[in-house]
Amino acid sequence: MYRYDQYDQAMVEARVEEFRDQARRRLEGKLSEDQFKPLRLMNGLYLQLHAYMLRVAIPYGTLNSRQMEALAMIAEKYDRGYGHFTTRQNIQYNWIRLEDAADALADLASVEMHAIQTSGNCIRNISSDHFAGAAADEVIDPRPYAELLRQWSSFHPEFTYLPRKFKIAVIASEKDRAAMRLHDIGIRIVRNDAGEVGAQFYAGGGMGRTPMIAPLIRDFVPIDQMITYAEAALRVYNRYGRRDNKYKARIKILVHELGAEEYIRQVEEEFAHLLSVGVEPPREELARIAAHFTDPPFADGPKTIDRSDPDFALWVDRNTHRHKHDAYVSAVISLKPVGGIPGDATADQMRIVARLAKLYSFDELRVMHTQNLLLPHVAIKDLKAVWTALDAAGLGAPNMDTIEDIIACPGLDYCSLANARSIPLAQRISERFAETGRTDVVGELKLKISGCINACGHHHAGHIGILGVDKKGVENYQLSLGGSEAEDVSLAKITGPGFDEDGVIAAVEKVTDVYLAARADGERFLDTYRRIGMEPFKEALYG
Repeated sequence: MYRYDQYDQAMVEARVEEFRDQARRRLEGKLSEDQFKPLRLMNGLYLQLHAYMLRVAIPYGTLNSRQMEALAMIAEKYDRGYGHFTTRQNIQYNWIRLEDAADALADLASVEMHAIQTSGNCIRNISSDHFAGAAADEVIDPRPYAELLRQWSSFHPEFTYLPRKFKIAVIASEKDRAAMRLHDIGIRIVRNDAGEVGAQFYAGGGMGRTPMIAPLIRDFVPIDQMITYAEAALRVYNRYGRRDNKYKARIKILVHELGAEEYIRQVEEEFAHLLSVGVEPPREELARIAAHFTDPPFADGPKTIDRSDPDFALWVDRNTHRHKHDAYVSAVISLKPVGGIPGDATADQMRIVARLAKLYSFDELRVMHTQNLLLPHVAIKDLKAVWTALDAAGLGAPNMDTIEDIIACPGLDYCSLANARSIPLAQRISERFAETGRTDVVGELKLKISGCINACGHHHAGHIGILGVDKKGVENYQLSLGGSEAEDVSLAKITGPGFDEDGVIAAVEKVTDVYLAARADGERFLDTYRRIGMEPFKEALYG
């Protein structure tokens, strides 16, 4: 994994001291909240319902045991003993005191971490496939290219104050495990017919109040020119993106209003200009970065798994992923115990995961897009020991991609933007399906919950999506069906009138009843929905 050089470390430490002075002046009353707000947002500090929230960047979701142990320490020292892992592959702390914020940032800097550009109208944390570097189906490890994008975008003077926040995802397989086409820019690393590595570019995706799927804007950019093409795409957005209306400021609106064809024309024009004046990163820099992402020393070993223990076998079937080396697997650590808060981990659990990474995964961890954690390189011979330790720590739930593996935003329990609670609803749904035994029967079903239209819970992309709204002062929940953020990307459609909390839980059960009655052999929920359409579900819900 990438290690800071002297420039990275100096930049992060300088930002900590700059923020320390800003926070001191705010506490002394020398800065008003309006003056302080843009300064704290540049350092990942939000003011939420009850306290400050600190969002820490984990670039492309990769970290080591030392960093995870530091995250555990910060949870205990400055928060309430836990952290919340997000769909952006970051971690958030919900109970930070302003007096402590600079010290927390300094502790992060000591382990090559920071909270820079995790908020504000800038290029946010670069995300990627959580199986990157381990997956059997990838063209190449996309993380060196994600790291190159991180370095290019950090403190980029031209893109510090964009019309709106900007999110980039990089993958390198046909299978999309990062919601790539629901990002402002999505990049897929590919090989052309000549065997050359390049990048496919998609632009104009996003969720929120106007969800859109990003169209393809170029099917192949030579890999040495990837950064230059990204710069061209950002320049056109920065030039024409709306700044008079924050609801229409995202690049998806620009691409939609200009039309993809005109946006592409302008990007190509800007790209040609940049190439003509020599705006390209040096090849030596990519080579330097790539050297940090060489494979660990994999060893031959057993290639089959003993499935005599049924509990272990179920976890293996659900929570492991095929590795490019046949003596290894990638092991998903569920942060979704039945009745738990999706994405939350205690400091003790973080330390256990750090220890397991050090012992069994070449000191490497991943934060998953699904709000879970991952040990990317676990030898099959060690898999039973890993599962035993996880199970004892409450981290062994065998529920990846089931209805219990719910993505949910913090909702009205924490967020000042939310209209409804997400966490209690997620807890109750997972409990209901576990109690009835229907999780096993239903199989793969991705349920996502957002507490407001900003869609931090990705409800637009759920096989079943739930959006909390305020209906005359009462929490109400809209139900949507048919979304996907994978390579078969689609946006969910609203079924009809919303429900109260009890009603939406019953509605989810009715929806699964229709699916179970109608599914053909081997069909997932999404397959059945696409085959039979919305009407049978609406009939069951509304009569």
